[in-house]
Amino acid sequence: MSVNPMAYEAQFFGFTPQTCMLRIYIAFQDYLFEMMLVVESVILKKLDGFPGCKIGPFQIRKSTEKFLLFMKEHFDKLFSKMEEMLLQLVLNIPKNVLLPEDKVHEQYPYSKAQFQALQDEIHQLQQQYRAEASAGQALRAELEEQKAVQAELEKILQWFDGLENICREHGTSNLEESFAFLTQNSKKLQDVLKEVEEKSKKK
Repeated sequence: MSVNPMAYEAQFFGFTPQTCMLRIYIAFQDYLFEMMLVVESVILKKLDGFPGCKIGPFQIRKSTEKFLLFMKEHFDKLFSKMEEMLLQLVLNIPKNVLLPEDKVHEQYPYSKAQFQALQDEIHQLQQQYRAEASAGQALRAELEEQKAVQAELEKILQWFDGLENICREHGTSNLEESFAFLTQNSKKLQDVLKEVEEKSKKK
């Protein structure tokens, strides 16, 4: 069998030419074996018509095997020549022939250097894409953090608005005055608490 992989032919046919030749060889060989069995059975039937014949089935089988070996040796030689001719003249695609799906290579030929440059450019673009994707992810994380901070600021502003409304209800419109008022009241409460504690100790 041929050792040439014939990959281009396999692309066209859908199978390797060597596989085709192997199947043909096996089919011929099986047919040869079957024919020898038929010949052997015919000879045995003919011998049954000669009662005094000294040739037995064992001798017939032995002779059949020798004849089969002889036929197989000659068949292998003939098949080897047939295989060589079929692989060269029938199952071979000439070097100057392009398959329809490969016509694009003829229209846009690339040298190895050009192909390598294209691969390098693709690799560089992939790196840039990864870097931009990483930067975009960092920006999205920062935006989420800013949203959280903004929400906290809005809560603080709402708290100040509520505090200012309470101060207005108690007659204080200025927020600074309101803090001063709260500080004074807190100090008064601390003095009253201290006085109560001292009186309780004296008792």
